[in-house]
Formats: sequence, C-alpha cells, structure tokens
Amino acid sequence: MLRAPAARKRSRAVEVGVPRREEVKFEDVRLFLVERKMGRSRRSFLTQLARSKGFAVEDVLSDEVTHVVSEDNQASSLWTWLKQKNLPNVHVLDISWFTDSMREGRPVAMETRHLIQDTLPTWAERSTPTPGTSVSQYACQRRTTTENNNKIFTDALEVLAESYEFNENEGPCLAFRRAASVLKSLPWAVQNLGATQGLPCLGEHTKAIIEEILQHGRSFEVEKMLSDERYQTLKLFTSVFGVGPKTAEKWYRRGLRSFSAALADRSVHLNRMQQSGFLHYGDISRAVSKAEAQSLRNIIDEAVHAITPTAIVAVTGGFRRGKEFGHDVDFIVSSPEAGEEERLLEDVIDGLKKQHIVLFCDYQASTFDITKLPSHSFDAMDHFAKCFLILRLEASQVEGGLHCAEGDRRGWRAVRVDLVSPPMDRYAYALLGWTGSRQFERDLRRFARLKRGMLLDNHALYDKTKKEFLAATTEKDIFAHLGLEYIEPWQRNA
Repeated sequence: MLRAPAARKRSRAVEVGVPRREEVKFEDVRLFLVERKMGRSRRSFLTQLARSKGFAVEDVLSDEVTHVVSEDNQASSLWTWLKQKNLPNVHVLDISWFTDSMREGRPVAMETRHLIQDTLPTWAERSTPTPGTSVSQYACQRRTTTENNNKIFTDALEVLAESYEFNENEGPCLAFRRAASVLKSLPWAVQNLGATQGLPCLGEHTKAIIEEILQHGRSFEVEKMLSDERYQTLKLFTSVFGVGPKTAEKWYRRGLRSFSAALADRSVHLNRMQQSGFLHYGDISRAVSKAEAQSLRNIIDEAVHAITPTAIVAVTGGFRRGKEFGHDVDFIVSSPEAGEEERLLEDVIDGLKKQHIVLFCDYQASTFDITKLPSHSFDAMDHFAKCFLILRLEASQVEGGLHCAEGDRRGWRAVRVDLVSPPMDRYAYALLGWTGSRQFERDLRRFARLKRGMLLDNHALYDKTKKEFLAATTEKDIFAHLGLEYIEPWQRNA
C-alpha cells in the first residue's frame, strides 16, 4: 500500500520526458523539409523551431503536405524527385521562405524569390493555390513585388483601364485596374483559365481577355484599342507634363492630332507647366534610372540639410517601392521643429536656384487645416506645401552616367522632381500616401472605410466610431490602427 504513491511518481517522471507536440496554429499549412543538402541534424533543429512557432511539420512526404522546403537543391533534380511522388498542389520553396516565416512567426506570402521553379514539370504549371493561400480583394492585404508573373495579361488590362479613364467611365476603369492588381500579386503565372477560379476582382470581361490571350497570344480587343485614333491622340497629349485628360480631349475635338499641330494652333494657350513640358519633352518623357534618382537624392539632401541639419528627407513613389526606373523622383522633406516646415520648402527651392539647376518650378503653399478634417471625399492632391520641379542633372553627378537617348552628347538631362513638406505629426500619413502605388492606396482607403469604419487620407486617420483622430509616428502605426499586417514598401507594387 505504501508503494503505490512512489510508483505513480515514477510514472509521471517518465511522462515528462516524452516530447510534447506543440499546438498547431496554421492548419492550412503543412511543411516538409527536404533532408538532402540540409542534413539530418539541421533538419531536426528546423523542424523543432517550426513546431515551436505553431507550424505543422510532417516527417514523411505525403499528400497532406502543402509546402516543401528545400535548401541548396538543384531545381531539375528536385522536381524530378517530387514528380515521382505525384503531389499536384504542393508549393516547392527555397529555405528563404522558411526563414522569413520563422522571423514573422507566421506563413509569409510566397514571392517569386521564394519559389524553386527553374524547371517546372507540366503538372506543376497547372497547379492552383491551395485554400491556405487565398487572395484578398484588397491590395493592402496582398504583397506585390516588382516581379510580375502575368505581365502579358496586366499590360492588356491596363490599356483597357486607360481607355475607359479617357472616356471618364470610372466603373470599368477601376474594375480593370483591380483585376490587373490581383494578377500582379500572384507568385505564379496563369497558364489556363481554370487557374483564375476563386480569384477576386476578375469579372467576365477580364476573363474573356485572359482566355483570348491564352488561346491566341494576344487580345484583339486591346489591339483594336491601341490602333484607335482617339486613344492614340489622347495618349500622346497626356504624355506631356501639365496636360491632363480634359485638355487632351479639348485639343482632340479641335482636330489636333500631333505636337506640331498643337503648337502651331493659335487658339491653344499653353500655361507655364505645359510650355516646359513641350520644351523638355525628350528628357522628361524618358525613364529616370535608379542611379539618377540617387544622385537627385544627394542634391536634395545637401540643399535641405544646409538649411536645417535635423530635417528629414525621404524618397517616395516607385523608387521607394524598389523600382529600377520611374517617370519622376518624389521626396518628402520635413523638420522635427513644429512650424519650420512652412518655410523649409521655399528655402530649399532658393538653394537649388542658386545652383542654377532649376529649369521649372511651380510652388504651392500649404492649405492644410486640421479643423477641416476629416474629409469624406478624397482629393487626389493633399494640402501640404509642395513643389513641382524640373531639374538639370549633370552626367558627372551620376554613377555610371545618364540614362540618355542614343547620340545625346549634352552631358546633362532634365528630370522631373516633386517635393512635399508635411508637418512632422503628419509625416507618417504623407509618407504612406506618397509611396503608393495608386491601387494600393485606393484599396487601403477603401478597406479603412468599409472594414474599419475609418477615414484615411494623406493627412490623417479618423475613427468614425470613436469620433477621434488616431496618432501615428510611423507607417506601422497606421497599419496597426487598421488591424492590418504591415506591408513593406517594396511589396506595395499593386
């Protein structure tokens, strides 16, 4: 009788030594780590690490596995081995996806850099996302890099979106832009129409375009649009700095079809911006390189810090999103000293003019007034002090030289530069808004309004339920207010 308690104690001691299965947090994701190249001990360590973070890791490769993770394996031999296992819906990923997921504590979105796809067998090309990788209708819940696996489709859809924009037909324009945005976010290429099943924002018209391209390698509807005289003319005129769709339409209705005709017509009165747009068209219609953007960053940095050493200068727009080329370079400049930003921009412009590099300048003073917020209608342009510039950039200032037209021996080029100067307490909102992309920002505002009952713009975030403005010092604060996972700038190319 006296031995029974001791026996129970020994039994419990044995049970303590049994490995405990961690709680599985992500039911739709089941990992298999390929031991080849990785090694047994490293695989064991990574398995325990993943399980400790709530991932399900299978010891044996089976049809329950959704994600195969490999390290330093040759793609062709790995795919040959997997094909023998006949697992049609498995994702084959580099160890970088695993480490990113461990760092975040959750399965991160699969990007092109994560995929092992040098040699894809036919069955893998046809595979569609598993239920665990559903695509959100909101761009602010998708990670979209500069790598577009469906460019043949998105290029076509964007032509149609632009044509509807020229016609001021907002509904179809937004529909095609949303569809293109979804396709850009996919880490795989659409190989057949069945692969689009379940994807949001893809209407019947969009699917018809995709099917036509899949069958013929092109869209006849898009080709017809590209050859349309009105579309071609409006596209040409709106490529000029300062010429918007309404002005282009007015010129088209007057019978103008070329730059020479517009410049020769006595009834056409060009404003300063349009005059500079035509004068420097050859330069500013050509893409700006990343190296040129960096040189301009150095110039703006020097001009700003000569005035206020503690000022902040940030590149925004496409270059902040990781693009190699852009049509202009956008900067936010601000000062930690309250009120100092009101004069900062004008002083910076004066400094640039003293360097004799300003070819055009359109300064707009701040009209920001917190008492007029929140605004229920979104303005395309915010109310902070801003300046639209064309600057002269010398070849000697650019590493690797200028991105110039062949035969151009001037040694300099004109580049479009935009500066905006928000108060420091509005900096995070301005940075988020000016970073883009346009579709990402549009969906972010739509998500805030429809899902969170909030109003978001470049100035503030207003909670309609609490009837208060939400403070933010960083972009991450704004995402947190909205209950969204943070999306890095280079993942906002929607």
